[in-house]
Amino acid sequence: MDAPAGLRDVVVTTTELGDVRGDEGFYHYRGYPAIELARTRALEDVWFLFLEGRLPDPAERARFAEDVAARRHLPDEVREVLPAVARAGDRFAPIAGLRTALSVLAAARGLPPVWDAAPERRRADALLVAAVTPTVLAALHRLRAGLEPLEPRADLSAAANWLYLLTGEVPDEARAAAVQSYLVSTVDHGFNASTFTARVVASTGSDVVSAVAAAMGAFVGPLHGGAPDRALDGLDEIGSPDRVDAWVREKVRSGDRVMGFGHAVYRTEDPRARMLRDIALDLGRRGFDPDLAEFATTVERRVVEVLAELKPGRALYANVEFYAGVVMAQCGIPRSMFTPTFAVGRVIGWAANVLEQAAGGKVIRPAARYVGPPAPRPLPTTVPTGA
Repeated sequence: MDAPAGLRDVVVTTTELGDVRGDEGFYHYRGYPAIELARTRALEDVWFLFLEGRLPDPAERARFAEDVAARRHLPDEVREVLPAVARAGDRFAPIAGLRTALSVLAAARGLPPVWDAAPERRRADALLVAAVTPTVLAALHRLRAGLEPLEPRADLSAAANWLYLLTGEVPDEARAAAVQSYLVSTVDHGFNASTFTARVVASTGSDVVSAVAAAMGAFVGPLHGGAPDRALDGLDEIGSPDRVDAWVREKVRSGDRVMGFGHAVYRTEDPRARMLRDIALDLGRRGFDPDLAEFATTVERRVVEVLAELKPGRALYANVEFYAGVVMAQCGIPRSMFTPTFAVGRVIGWAANVLEQAAGGKVIRPAARYVGPPAPRPLPTTVPTGA
């Protein structure tokens, strides 16, 4: 039996980590509503939840935060390669640089295949990879800009530390809370392309870094995690509310995607977009680029209306990328670091999926239906000259 294109709705395994109910506009982490967690709990709490299967008590949370902070620092072998990685290429590609740095980290720390590693070692490797990811990404950003990388600060939360490493300034409470909510909301989201990629690699028994780096390769695609900056580019192209209709109609007429709208799973409003819209408007009321927040909401309403007219019967609403870019811009995150910020949260989910897959011990090996020339084909009776 042939599988649908893109493996849509094909169940490939079981998981205890979370689920997405697209028709309901709902997703959860180990049974807890993800948006409720994003509004009320620290990233460290959710990180602990993914690793341990439960939310921490205050003492466990403090110990876990200390453990994470201790793993944020980079070994010398990684530090030495970062300047060359940051300078490489005409276009800054921080996720590609992160993959390179993590590969060096795996070699320097001797990360073993998960097939050979005890559960305690797998957990330690998964925690390390997720903890150093923001340190590496921020260092690459600053080096590319001609600035010195900063040392992580143990006295800052994971979200506040990320903003500090990027900007060199300790963020105020409002912006730290906004980024934290965004990071929590993006830790995991079902068997998306990058998460599935991580699990395929983990199923072979490979090491944690190989699985996570493969996930990153899938993640940067513009049809997956590489859209937050493109969605904000769309706002720039529109420029003013009176140009929304013409912009959308031209996109649809030319067959282009309207970045930041529509989702592969949700048939209702993306709950992450709804939360981030509230955060963007709240930041605007606090004086953080209020014009951007208001313009975004105006554009969203009209884009949804025009898409409903042009594509009747399809549920096309703003997705997480549309308002993620707005919130990150309000928090002072450079546009080139929008997708890396997404990765700072998602790497926690990738690592947890690697651990769950490693415990299963079964290699993922699907089949494909061959549609080429009939086989066996006879070989030509003559061999081309010069062969």
